[in-house]
Amino acid sequence: MKVIDMHCDTLSELLGRKEKGETAELRQNGGHLDLLRMRESHYLVQNFAMFVMLQGYGDPWERVCALHRYYREELEKNKDILAPVLCYADIAENEAQGKMSSLLTVEEGGVCKGELEKLRELYRMGVRMITLTWNFDNEIGHPNYDTSKKPQVRQIMKEWKAYADATSASADGKPASADVTPASTDGKPASADATPASAEGNPAYAAGTAERERMRREAQAFMDAYHHTPNLTGGLTEKGREMVAEMEKLGIIPDVSHLSDAGFYDVLEVTKKPFVASHSNAREICPCVRNMTDDMIRRLAGRGGVMGLNFCADFLEEKPFGEKNPGTLEAVVRHAKHIADVGGIGVLGLGSDFDGIDTNEGLPGVQSMEKLWHALHRAGFSQDGLDKIFYGNVLRVYRDTLSLTYH
Repeated sequence: MKVIDMHCDTLSELLGRKEKGETAELRQNGGHLDLLRMRESHYLVQNFAMFVMLQGYGDPWERVCALHRYYREELEKNKDILAPVLCYADIAENEAQGKMSSLLTVEEGGVCKGELEKLRELYRMGVRMITLTWNFDNEIGHPNYDTSKKPQVRQIMKEWKAYADATSASADGKPASADVTPASTDGKPASADATPASAEGNPAYAAGTAERERMRREAQAFMDAYHHTPNLTGGLTEKGREMVAEMEKLGIIPDVSHLSDAGFYDVLEVTKKPFVASHSNAREICPCVRNMTDDMIRRLAGRGGVMGLNFCADFLEEKPFGEKNPGTLEAVVRHAKHIADVGGIGVLGLGSDFDGIDTNEGLPGVQSMEKLWHALHRAGFSQDGLDKIFYGNVLRVYRDTLSLTYH
C-alpha cells in the first residue's frame, strides 16, 4: 500500500502552536498527522498546505512567507525521511532514497493579491498546487458559500451555545459545560450536544424545551439554506482567469475545492490540462455546497482530474442542527462508491483535510489509512482500484501537470 494525500493543514496548525509557545514538531506530534506515523502508514507523497485566512493575519503575503519559513525549517530537520517535490521526477527519486515526498501547496489564492509576480514567486518557493479560494472572495474568484451570511452564522452559533448552556444549567442546578465548538476551519459550524439526561422530569427543563426546539428549527432552516445554496453566478474574475492560465503555464495545479460552482466551470473553460478538487466529496450523498455535483464529477473525470475524499464529518453526512456529528468510516465509503460510479475509478483520490477539521472518529489520523483501505476493499473495490485511489490517480495528474524536471 502507498498513500498520496492531496490536502492537510498541518503546517498552519503547527506554526500556530509554535507561536503560542507550544511544542510544534512535524516529525512527531499529537495532531492528525506527523512524519513518523506517515512512514508507518506507507506514505509516498503528502501535500502540505500553507493555509492563510484572509481575515485574520493582516498582510496575507507576509503570513504565507512565515509559513514557508517554517516549512523549510521542518524540511531541514527531517531531511533523513522527507524531501520536497519540485518536479515529477523528484517523487521516484525520493522513494528510491527511502524518503517520503512533500508537495507544497497554498490554500487561499488571495495571498497573491492578484499579482502575477507573486504567483511566480510562489512557484520559486516550491508551491505546486493552489486552492484558488477559501471561504472569502478574493482577486481570483468567489467561494461557494455566501460570505455575506457569515456574521449571521456566527451569531446563530453563539446564541445557540448560550441557550444550550443556560437550559443545561437550569435543568440540573449545576454549571453548564460548553457542548458547542466554534466553526471549523473549513467553514462548517460544529454542532451542539443535547441537554443532559439528568434534566428529565425537571419542570425548568420541561418549560424550556419548546423554546429550545423553536430556536433549533429556526437555526436549522437558516443553516440548510446557507449550506445547500451554491454560488451559480460568481465565478472567476478576469484577473482570476489570467492567473489560472499562468498557473497552468508555470506548472502549478489549480485546485477548485471551496470555489463556487460557477468558478468550477470557468476553470474548466480556461484550462487545458487536468486540475483537482483536492478535498471535496459528493454533493449527491451530502448536499453541502463544499461538495461536487455529479456533473462536476463527470467533467473533472473527463479532463483527467482527481478529487480527494475529505474526512470532515459534516461534508460526509449531515446531522440535525444541535446533534453531534462524530464522523464514520462508512460515510467515507459511501462517497467513494458514488464518486467511482459517477466519474469512474480514475477520478478518485484522497484529500483528508487532516489538522484542518474536527477529528473524524472513524478516521482519526494518518494511522487510519490501512483501515480505510480494508473498508473500501470490503465494499467491493479491487486491489487495482485501491492502488489508483490511494496513489495512482494523483500520481498520474502530477505526471501530466508538473514539469518532468526542475531547472
